[in-house]
Amino acid sequence: MAITLEQVNNSNYEAVCDLEVTDEQQHYVASNMWSLVESHYNQGYTCRAIYRDGELVGFFMWVLESPVKVSIWRFMVDKCYQQTGIGRAALALALREIKAAKQLKEIEICYHPHNPVVKDFYSSFGFQEVGLDEEGEDMLAIIKL
Repeated sequence: MAITLEQVNNSNYEAVCDLEVTDEQQHYVASNMWSLVESHYNQGYTCRAIYRDGELVGFFMWVLESPVKVSIWRFMVDKCYQQTGIGRAALALALREIKAAKQLKEIEICYHPHNPVVKDFYSSFGFQEVGLDEEGEDMLAIIKL
């Protein structure tokens, strides 16, 4: 299984928009279409399509919040490809790409605080919880570099 991260461009953006999560996950994940619109109209946004053996299976978006901080805002694997190791491989690739920024000191991600599977998943990559976000809805976790 070869997992790659590729640019979102005019040949794959529609397929990225068509990716879906399960019904239970829909209220946790913003639509990929909305994410692509955000990235188009804002500076510092990076979007990547996740491919498995050349087939589109997921989406990432991260934001350069400052020269020293990146926040992963979107990360999804299509419902047809979940629970197959794609997410773990894709996150490892994304973190490698993000960490290549020379001045970077911190990577942040947030998730629903009552989801123990996600907490364990992100902590296995070195993310440590630091508390709830400003709205008190999502757990913030960071990697200090």
